[in-house]
Amino acid sequence: MRITVNGDIRDVADGATVADVLTVLGLPTTGIAVALDGEVVPRAAHVATPVSAGAVLEVLTAVQGG
Repeated sequence: MRITVNGDIRDVADGATVADVLTVLGLPTTGIAVALDGEVVPRAAHVATPVSAGAVLEVLTAVQGG
């Protein structure tokens, strides 16, 4: 199925969860914030939150600096 991740269209497996998408993209499990269709997904819910076709996933990575 196709979803949008940070503005880029990606193909992911049917039934994928937020955690699955992060793993496929090689993203870390800590130091990030994830929003699915405009709603923040708490880290504890990544494994149980399914991603549906056409979903929009935004992943923000924390950056240190000033």
